[in-house]
Amino acid sequence: MPIYEYSCKKCGNQFEVLIRKKEDIPAKCPSCGAGKLIKQFSSFAVSAVQKSNPVASCEGCGSAGTGCGSGPCPMSMDN
Repeated sequence: MPIYEYSCKKCGNQFEVLIRKKEDIPAKCPSCGAGKLIKQFSSFAVSAVQKSNPVASCEGCGSAGTGCGSGPCPMSMDN
């Protein structure tokens, strides 16, 4: 069962939620009650992408062995 990370736009609270069904998706921040939540990228998802495309080094960030893929770095905000 997937665990999703959210952050509140109003208070900045970051929290995780286990989503078993659609009704489990949070509508409000558990800290302040605001309804402005942002779904975050999890570190697991980023790690899985890096390991699935190994290259000698990334042209964008220079990470050796972890591999962002060839060409411009998809992890860079400049692209």
